Amino acid sequence: MKVQVLQENFSKALSLVSRFTSIRTQLPVLGNVLISTKKNKLLVASTNLEISIAYTIGAKIEEEGEITVPSKVITDIVLNLAKGPVDLETEKEQLTINASGFSSNVLGMNSSDFPSIPQELSNNKISTPKENLLSAIGKVVFSTSVDESRPVLTGVLFIFEKGSLTLVATDGFRLSRKKLSIDNKSFEKNFILPKTSLVELSKISGGEELLDLEFKDKENQVMFGTGDVVLASRIIEGEFPEFEKIIPKTSSVWVSLDKEELLRAVKLASVFARESANIVKILLQKEKIEVFAESNQSGSQRTLVEAKVEGVFSEGEQEIAFNYRFLEEYLHVVSGDELKIGLTSPSAPGVFLDPKDPNFLHLIMPVRIQG
Repeated sequence: MKVQVLQENFSKALSLVSRFTSIRTQLPVLGNVLISTKKNKLLVASTNLEISIAYTIGAKIEEEGEITVPSKVITDIVLNLAKGPVDLETEKEQLTINASGFSSNVLGMNSSDFPSIPQELSNNKISTPKENLLSAIGKVVFSTSVDESRPVLTGVLFIFEKGSLTLVATDGFRLSRKKLSIDNKSFEKNFILPKTSLVELSKISGGEELLDLEFKDKENQVMFGTGDVVLASRIIEGEFPEFEKIIPKTSSVWVSLDKEELLRAVKLASVFARESANIVKILLQKEKIEVFAESNQSGSQRTLVEAKVEGVFSEGEQEIAFNYRFLEEYLHVVSGDELKIGLTSPSAPGVFLDPKDPNFLHLIMPVRIQG
């Protein structure tokens, strides 16, 4: 291989691709990045076997070839080079790097040991506005579980139907569902993608307006493409819970209030809730709610928030308790200024709605208070 690339383009590609290498593995080649010629471009790629990424950049190709080199070594070198042309040349398993006033030889590994990874999408892809999909992912991904004993809950369920895509995530204590319209006439499929893959997808920058998606049944993979970047993720195998069954059909109480006012009250309550199993209590009143938290070590606090409260619980005390973290994390992703909360009883899940986004629904299971 003998090529010339611009330091600006090469360093940008390496900075992104190096995040997907893996050094904690029995396969040393996964700690390397693949550098290979591709027509009149240079391909920079890596994989940790869960996610792979392929980034193509413009280059002057004199001689074709490929090599894998240690990710940290090549990235640290190129990031510190001056802007301008960088010459790359391989001989056997060695990469020579030449730039203005600089020369280096980096020992690599044969590319035949590197796993095969997707480099481009086919004509079977679905295209959707990138901002729409990334925004939808952001509204559900925080509800995924960190408990690896139930892998299906550590990912986001994608439900493709004609003309629509629904994203669902739950950790068993809360649930987020977001629907969006897409230009999809025939593809109908459900699959679960890992949270890590979706978080990385949201970090891929670029001015492209569209994001392409393709499902690979045989490889059990989903590919995303935007601009010169192709990211592929493995699919989590298993059955996602039947989430529709836990969404309340009706609510006996509806609370309408300002999102920022509730967020402020929850943050104030968290000062004491952190020392008391993260519990905050919400007491329903006629034209307001009271957010209360107490700690045996630090004390207690009450915050009144103006609200429109319609209806009452059928039994006794008009109070419900939630984990403050769940409330706070949800409130950070709500785009509207107002909030509607549907409640049925102190033991039934609360339904949280954003009037500005009727396609976004969130559930939080209450905390049961003894005595």
